[in-house]
Amino acid sequence: FDELLENSNGVSIFSGTINGFFGRLYKKGKFSEIKKFYKNLKSKFEDRFYLEIQRHNDDNEIGFEKFNLACSLELEIPIIATNEVFYMNKDMHEAHDALICIGNKTYVNDKNRLKFSDQHYFKENLEMLELFADIPEALENNYNFPKRCSFRPLFSKPILPNISSEKGGDASEILRKESLDGLIFKFKKFFNLEESQLENNEKFLQYKDRLDHELDIIIEMKYSSYFLIVSDYIKWAKNSDIPVGPGRGSGAGSLVAWCLSITDVDPIKFNLIFERFLNPDRISMPDFDIDFCEDKRDLVFEYLTKKYKDSVAHIITFGKLKARMVIRDVGRVLGLPYGFVDSISKMIPFDPSRPQSLTQCIAGEPRLQKLINEDTRVKKLTDLSLKLEGLNRNVATHAAGVVIADRKLTEVVPLYKDAAANLLLPSTQFDMYSAENAGLIKFDFLGLKTLTVINNTQKLAQKKDKNFNIENISYEDPKVFELLSSGNTVGLFQVESAGMRDALTHMKPNHIEDIIALVALYRPGPMSNIPTYNDCKHGRQTPDYLHPLLEDILKPTYGVIIYQEQVMQIAQKLSGFTAGQADLLRRAMGKKKRAELEKQKQGFIAGAVKNGIGKDVAAGIFLKIEPFAEYGFNKSHAAAYAIISYQTAYLKTYYPKEFIAASMTMDLSNQNKLSEFYEELKRLDIEVIRPDINECFADFRTDNEKFYYALGGIKAVGYEAISNIVKERLTNGKFKSINDFLNRVSPKDINKLQLEGLVKAGAFDSINSNRQALFNSI
Repeated sequence: FDELLENSNGVSIFSGTINGFFGRLYKKGKFSEIKKFYKNLKSKFEDRFYLEIQRHNDDNEIGFEKFNLACSLELEIPIIATNEVFYMNKDMHEAHDALICIGNKTYVNDKNRLKFSDQHYFKENLEMLELFADIPEALENNYNFPKRCSFRPLFSKPILPNISSEKGGDASEILRKESLDGLIFKFKKFFNLEESQLENNEKFLQYKDRLDHELDIIIEMKYSSYFLIVSDYIKWAKNSDIPVGPGRGSGAGSLVAWCLSITDVDPIKFNLIFERFLNPDRISMPDFDIDFCEDKRDLVFEYLTKKYKDSVAHIITFGKLKARMVIRDVGRVLGLPYGFVDSISKMIPFDPSRPQSLTQCIAGEPRLQKLINEDTRVKKLTDLSLKLEGLNRNVATHAAGVVIADRKLTEVVPLYKDAAANLLLPSTQFDMYSAENAGLIKFDFLGLKTLTVINNTQKLAQKKDKNFNIENISYEDPKVFELLSSGNTVGLFQVESAGMRDALTHMKPNHIEDIIALVALYRPGPMSNIPTYNDCKHGRQTPDYLHPLLEDILKPTYGVIIYQEQVMQIAQKLSGFTAGQADLLRRAMGKKKRAELEKQKQGFIAGAVKNGIGKDVAAGIFLKIEPFAEYGFNKSHAAAYAIISYQTAYLKTYYPKEFIAASMTMDLSNQNKLSEFYEELKRLDIEVIRPDINECFADFRTDNEKFYYALGGIKAVGYEAISNIVKERLTNGKFKSINDFLNRVSPKDINKLQLEGLVKAGAFDSINSNRQALFNSI
């Protein structure tokens, strides 16, 4: 309230409804307190404070009106006639009433629930004139009030923290310096070149040209701060032993991102295009999706909260009342029997990939139509559901989205804190699209458990070889490709499904480009091109390069157009498109917008003719690349994920026990997955120490030749409880008998069900081999 009084300039205040702040005080009989507040507001807002007069026939409204009219005369505060609008038409009242019950988890026939009259619809002028005919000054103030307003919300420019004030110097200068420093560091690390050798090095100059080109676009589009913010929290995470993915999405196509350690993918090595990520011809915010280790992602949020105090929040999402859900919810508040409502909702098809509206569901289901015609309860249920379908039902938090602003977020958007959810950050009350319109920039923090597996495997591997680092592995190791070609890929990222194994055995990959291609091809649509790729790779078929000029572009994929980047390169090579224009062509092909596609086609053919290619030949090439472009995959994303796939394959090749131990620990509660890994251990001839209370640990471990099964992986045994039991064993020695075990273990850590689980798994066999007797004695 004090903040409201301090910031009164340019603001008008209405006193509110019977259910508002002053209305609630009125119901409690706090009349003198209300008058004090009114005097306070009048002194600050002068003639910009109005007492609202409303006539909805709600409880206590008439008494509150009389009180406000008396205060208006006594304190000389203007009155204004208003109508609280919850819905457009009067016939929506019953549906709104049901919605209130859904929100408050009550029933329509509950007498003690929150209830509104049927007057909360959008009234026309004549209705308002008639309703408030006895107090014309209230109507006059209503009529004049809009003339006092001169504000309209505008789309805001992107709001980002000011990096320049933090580091000294302009954000663009800082970006140029840090990018060049990063490039020099990469050349030292990956190309073994010292700084003194770089000036005349052809490769370095090629990279430097690309870097300058990208920086010019980023700076011109005013996104320097964005890159620096992302780079800052990624570097912090890497320095804090928080695994970060090599990249995700089109951001991996940026050399600046590679130099700033945002990604670990060299875009020039993999022939990736920056304009696929940031196109000067198509103004849109850059969007880095960053994968973090699932277990430590919250630490990154903590860092951001400290660095950008009060300026960081999650993004809210709203659950909608969809066809099935609205039937269930409305049926419940109407008091209809659960089984009856359930049988109706099951008539509505549930297919998230092809959602249908309730109207479509009714039109396609004769049984439901029959019930609507014959049963008045069903008629009422569907009528109300049709009016409520699509409205917001509940609030949740965007799985990965976070916004960061240059000032307190409360100055930009309203915030929401869910008391029930254990979240470090508040949420914006605006959804993703409205938050962007308000100028807030979304940063994505995704959790990827494979990064945790890689990190944990590396720690286990370092017990054998303390110098081992996953960042320094070779991506041309024949043994790794041998493993991939065998199809024994249980636990490997992106390539462990039965279909992928089959594809790998036929493809016989022998370089990283094959893995990138497979990640991109193994999807509905382009999947049909896998045999062509394989046949051309193994010399059973001659690749079709469409035109001699395109051989360089299509040679790495044996004539098959797999990537969106290839479509862009074809447009650049044949038709002289800029990278930005080529990206617009790619989008037009992917979106299948006929008018835009026709316009792009004409430009493509005209450009090709200028380059000496026949009109018919150019049109033919366009027709051939069009279907590929529709299914084309983003190579930047495929390359980043292929790197993770290769890393997991490398670890399984050289550190199989460590890799499987880390993988199984990540899937402790997934019995099906544990069984799959157990079969893999048997195939690899790895000796597994069966669950033993005196030998094994809470998680899966490996020690020289032995592989210890996790006690935490036994059904009904909790990980935390068993961790405490293992801690007791390590501190005070092995358990000598079942009585010794029970005397030493805290009752909080073991109950009857857990003890039975351990006995049935044979964890006590080394103490007492008679499981049945032990089980019966519990």
